[in-house]
Amino acid sequence: MNNLSQSHRILFLNTLAFTVCFACWTLNGVLITFLADKGIFSFSVVEIGWLLGIPILSGSIFRLPIGILTDKFGGKIIFSVLLLLCSVPLFLMPFADSFWSFAVLSFFFGLVGTSFAVGIGYTSIWYPKEWQGRALGIFGMGNAGAAITTFIAPTLLNNLSENNPVDGWKMLPVIYASVLVLIGILFIVFAKNKTNPGVSKTMGELMSPLKKARVWRFGTYYFLVFGFFVAYSQWLLPNFMNVYNTTLVMGGMFATMFSLPSGVIRAFGGYLSDKFGARKVMYWVLGSSIVISFLLMFPKMEIFTAGPGVMSLNNGTVTEISADKIIVDGKTHQINSKNDLEINSESAVFPVKKSWQEVIVEQNQEVKKKELLAKGITQINFSANLWVYVILVTLIGISWGIGKAAVYKHIPEYFPNEVGVVGGMVGLIGGLGGFLGPIIFGYLLNYTGLWTSSWIFIFLVSVLCLVWMHRTIITALRSKSPDFTREIEDNQ
Repeated sequence: MNNLSQSHRILFLNTLAFTVCFACWTLNGVLITFLADKGIFSFSVVEIGWLLGIPILSGSIFRLPIGILTDKFGGKIIFSVLLLLCSVPLFLMPFADSFWSFAVLSFFFGLVGTSFAVGIGYTSIWYPKEWQGRALGIFGMGNAGAAITTFIAPTLLNNLSENNPVDGWKMLPVIYASVLVLIGILFIVFAKNKTNPGVSKTMGELMSPLKKARVWRFGTYYFLVFGFFVAYSQWLLPNFMNVYNTTLVMGGMFATMFSLPSGVIRAFGGYLSDKFGARKVMYWVLGSSIVISFLLMFPKMEIFTAGPGVMSLNNGTVTEISADKIIVDGKTHQINSKNDLEINSESAVFPVKKSWQEVIVEQNQEVKKKELLAKGITQINFSANLWVYVILVTLIGISWGIGKAAVYKHIPEYFPNEVGVVGGMVGLIGGLGGFLGPIIFGYLLNYTGLWTSSWIFIFLVSVLCLVWMHRTIITALRSKSPDFTREIEDNQ
């Protein structure tokens, strides 16, 4: 009981620290958007994409070395040092006055993102195999730190800027830095250090799992379910503000509806992975990611195309033209006028269309049978209804949240003595998705002019992951005995 209580205490401290770190890691999503929206800094769309991605980059590329250090020296030491060191660039953030100063400081405070590799290695050694999926899922709920930032930070920025519109924002990174220091002190006082007794001793042995394709496949899954979760935790705020004209606070609330359930449900994803196997869970996750991202690909649009026209029923002379009819030698041809049609697509879930005709003949003009009297025009409006969009975004966030737990269920199973290094590598690859996501989305937006172009990219990555996983499993089943089927079910 005492050992279990101690494990739970470590899990609580890990989850708390990771939540705070994740909140800091995604800070730029709100802060940079606010500074650009208020005109305090004139960042371009591409520069904003870089500033959103830079902390994600540093927090990703250093996950591998941080994971190695965690395996060797223990989570308490590494986590404590990380929390205290990363507070320094946040304390310096108020002095940033250019794109490059923001970029440099963002790179260094982005190291809080390596906390995931620390926590994965530190948490797993405190729990037996049958508990690891749930324990790692609970720890992973710290992803909800992104929701804390998107929900609270916009209101804080507005309040801080009320009396000082230009410099009020500078208190926000100071507040975040102070919380990091506080959690670091709590970690030093209450955590207990523990290292993995079976960890490899030499660097060559420690890095050997990275030669296996399985590690890179898991990393690719994580590139999708974690990387794009991080990317969209930041990208959704400017998305809502630009496409749906929401305020900063309202956009932050909608972004929270994406990030909060995705973080919280990760514990449930760990339970599902323990109960049904990570492979089955990943089939569901990747399949739902494909379907939902496909539905999100369609932008707000207004299309004009050729519609049903009106042709003459007989040879003759046009004797009368009015708003609703054309008469040819006594034969009446009804037409629809644009002014008689109303279209209200704002509240519609599906595309709405209206068709009308425009007269192209003149009074007393000779016409032949089947000659076009009025050309048809069809207008199609698709509002990309805000609430439908929010629901779909929330659902894909939930799917990815379950997927994050399923991916990490594999690691202590296949690599029990290298959890830190393998978890760090998988986290690195996943984190690169969070770094590259906003940058790619920014370039796609510039090139296509469509905010939904990012969902096209996500759709393609989802298809790639599902095909790779399915082909790997089919290949394995064909080359192994039927007993192997049961074996991989147990190991997933």
